Amino acid sequence: MTALRWKPTVTVAAVIEQGGRFLLVEEETKLGLKFNTPAGHLDPGETPAQGCAREVLEEAAYDFTPTAFLGLYLARSRKNSTGEDQTYLRLAFCGEVGAHHPERPLDHGIVRAVWMTLDEVRATVDRHRSPLVLTCIEDYLAGVRMPLSAIHTHESVLTAPDGEA
Repeated sequence: MTALRWKPTVTVAAVIEQGGRFLLVEEETKLGLKFNTPAGHLDPGETPAQGCAREVLEEAAYDFTPTAFLGLYLARSRKNSTGEDQTYLRLAFCGEVGAHHPERPLDHGIVRAVWMTLDEVRATVDRHRSPLVLTCIEDYLAGVRMPLSAIHTHESVLTAPDGEA
């Protein structure tokens, strides 16, 4: 019998706080509308910090500059569409929010970006897309911060493989 290769899905996420409110996105899922911090898959050719900044722009229409690494988080669930067992490896960042671009269309499935108080985030935990949403926010509030240099991206990630443009 051949063992299945375990490959967690790598995601990047931003915890953004401004004036006591946190930036979340409300998105359509097969299980209804869910809340998440701006987050998504790490794309080829980018560092985790770059991917996080891109996801915030695509999902919430805000510029974002990661300034600290919050941590690496693992969560396991069943894929909504197939019931397949999956594990997510989330690299979470905090940083500075920049300009808002309200004219920019949001990613497919994103209904809106919303600023929520901690009490509102806690009151909607049953509607969180991931069990890691509140955990990351609570780590941020606890003062967890690591330097961005805690994540090393080898130059090979940022360049095309030999023979490709």
